[in-house]
Order: sequence, then C-alpha cells, then structure tokens
Amino acid sequence: MSNKELLFVPAPTVSHVSPAVEAAKLLLTHDRRLSVTFCLFNMPFDPKLAQYNSSLALSSPRDPRLAFVMLPDFRPDPNSTRIELFASVVAAQEGRVREVARGIVARSAGSGSGNPLLAGFVFDMFCSALMGTAAEFGVPAYVFSPPNATFLGFVFHVQKLHDEERVDTTELPDSVGELAVPCLTRPVPRWALPDVVADKVWLPIMLGHTRRIREAKGILVNTFRELESYALDSMGGVGPIVNLEVDDVAYDDDRTNEIFRWLDDQPDSSVVFLCFGTMGTFGEDQVREIAYGLEQSGHRFLWVLRRPPSDHEPKSNRFSDRTVEAGRVVGWAPQKAILAHKAIGGFVSHCGWNSILESLWFAVPIAAWPMYAEQQLNAFQLVVELELATEMKLSYRMKGENDMIVSASEIERGIRRLMEEGMEKRVKWEEMSEMARKTLMVSGSSFSSTGRFVRDFLG
Repeated sequence: MSNKELLFVPAPTVSHVSPAVEAAKLLLTHDRRLSVTFCLFNMPFDPKLAQYNSSLALSSPRDPRLAFVMLPDFRPDPNSTRIELFASVVAAQEGRVREVARGIVARSAGSGSGNPLLAGFVFDMFCSALMGTAAEFGVPAYVFSPPNATFLGFVFHVQKLHDEERVDTTELPDSVGELAVPCLTRPVPRWALPDVVADKVWLPIMLGHTRRIREAKGILVNTFRELESYALDSMGGVGPIVNLEVDDVAYDDDRTNEIFRWLDDQPDSSVVFLCFGTMGTFGEDQVREIAYGLEQSGHRFLWVLRRPPSDHEPKSNRFSDRTVEAGRVVGWAPQKAILAHKAIGGFVSHCGWNSILESLWFAVPIAAWPMYAEQQLNAFQLVVELELATEMKLSYRMKGENDMIVSASEIERGIRRLMEEGMEKRVKWEEMSEMARKTLMVSGSSFSSTGRFVRDFLG
C-alpha cells in the first residue's frame, strides 16, 4: 500500500498552530506510512507567531515525516481592521497552499520515487474559506478545531438557530437571560456567550465558517471524551484527539533558570501560578488590585505580567520589595514546564482551551478568570457545568479602557478558595488528569478515535 501525506493549514496564531502540530505528531505515531506537511504563514504585527513558525521550520530535519513550509508574508492594507486583516491574510494564501499541494502530487508522480500520495487537507476551523482547494485535488477536506467540543457544538447550534429559526444572538431580548444549547446540560447565561456569536461584526463571519465546516469529511477536536462526552455525543461522529505530553526542554537563559531555582526551593503544591495568555494584559488599576490581593492572601505566587512590573508599581513601598520571599513577577514563563513543577498548587487562568488541557494534564486546579473570545464559555463549562474549577470572576471581559476592575478582596478570596478550600475539586481534578493520561494509551478513547481517523484516509 502506498504511503500517504496530509497537508495541514493552521490559522495564523500560536494558540492554533501549536495544538495542530501536537495533533499531527500524535497522528504520526499511529502508522509509519503517514507523513504530514504544514503550510505556515505569519500575521502582520505578530512577532511571537513569526518566531514560533521560524522555530518549527528550523526543526523540520528532526523527523523526515513531519515537514513545515513557510509561506511568503502577505502585505495587507495598513488601514484594515483586525477582522479584515485576518481574512485577507488567510485568503491571500490560497494560491500558495495550492502550490504546496501540487509539489506533493508532482513528487509522488515521479517514476519509482516512492514519495507519499496526497491523502487530504486538514484546515483550521478559521481557514474554512480554503476548503475548496481539497476538491480541486480530488481528496477529502478535514477540519481541526483547537477550541473544545462544547464551543464547536455551540456555534453549530447558533448557526442552526440563525438559518432555520431566524434567531440573531446579537439581538437577544433582555427577557432571554440564558440560551439552551444541546452540547451542555445547563443553559448558557448571556455573559458567557462567546465574542463570535455576540458581536454583529463577528457573527456573520462565524456563521460562514460553521456552514463550511459542516461540509468537511471529518472534524478533529482538541479534547478527550471523558472530559466532554456530553458535547461530543450531541454532535455525533466528531472524534476527540488530544496530545498533552510535554517534551523535556533545556532553558539556558538566566531569567528562566532563576524561576525554576526559586520553584525548587518552595514546598510542594504551595505556589499559585497566574498567567493570562498571550493577549491577557491589564491596566494599571487592575495590576495594583492583583498585587494587593496576592499579598493579602498570604500565598506564594508566580505571576506572569505581560507588561514590565515597573510600568505599574508605585515608586515607593514597592510590591516586589515587600514580597521578595513570597513570590516572583516575570514577563514570560514556559507555562507547561511551570505547571509540571511540583511546587505549583493552583492556576489563576484566562481559561484558554490549551491552558485548561495543560492544567488538567498536570492536575493543577484552576481559578477561572476569562477575558475574551470563547473563554467565558470555557469558564462556565469548567465551573458550572463540570464543577471542576473555582471562580475568580466568570463575567469578566476585556473591553480596553472600560475594563471592569476585579477588586483585591475578590482576588484574595478567589486565591484562598483555590489554594485552601477546594479539596473536593482538587480530587476531581486529579481524577480527570488520570483519565486524560489513560485516553492516550492503547484502547483509550483518544488513541482509538485517532486510529479511526488515520484508517479513514489510509484505507
């Protein structure tokens, strides 16, 4: 039987590229006849993505079955809105993705070459506009969903409401305080509606993506059945996939080494870790409240603050001076490696799905502080639906200059609940962590569903 190759097209954001790469690595473990090529492209004004993509492209020689093709940068209209910018960057890559696919076809056609045949495309859910490319090559189009099954089921339901019942989720009357959806056992409150279905600009774009996603031959979801069985069953035929193993990484910069030296000196499960994703920044007033709340809680802490602390702290009686023994404030930290450390006992998180899966894998309980995108829905699912996490501020939403302020007393209470009062949730979290690890074992749910997906196109 001939070898087969999949062409992955992830959305241009680190939070989507990273889980797609991990999913591809997991697929490669199932059959030696499979290889994967990634089409990587950058977003203007996103140096972190460019750096990450470059690191992947440089790593290609490590595994001959996993290749990364860096597509040329696209120069958009400088006056584009953020939404227009994203759409134009994705659309501009269609011809270049087609060229990569032609290269695979040409290599496989070489006489006696033994090169793999193009078996299909795997498009990020937000690159669905490119799905027609697969039909041109006579191969199936699959979709990869970095968000969870609940979000996918939610947008499917919203699209059905809009197209069949003419319900506009951006104009729900005040009397509708919550929305019943098939993928959750409890109705979703208005504050938990994801940005893409609550905003008049985003909604039609998300509806277009969702309609096209329904046309895919299959959907890979970054989750596992034991965590989201209700949501997966509500959609039918959507298979889970998850890969949360952390590679050993050598950190050789002084600041990162200092973090781990400090953690090594702390008691087990004694440190609360605060990290809010690549876009999670706060204004000066909120930073001050977090600082006071941490100090008043009396717990050790490691706080990733996206802006330098000196930009926010008072010039006298500085927070870092008063808490020099109790904690550290850093501009960046390797999140998975931090969560894996025995000193970490709790995680104050923005509830991005990647962060949730990482904290589950390492059995570090979460206090939910969602900020944007679908994070409020994720937080609702964790705290209310699954009763796994504690609450910091579920209804929080980033709005620029008009961000709400979570007070120091609320933060102190949230940290105490996370670190002192959440024994029942901690036990449930550890049980779910064990399930996550078992799901990747032979006969585990993710192992089995991944195998079914591979067999679908390998034959």
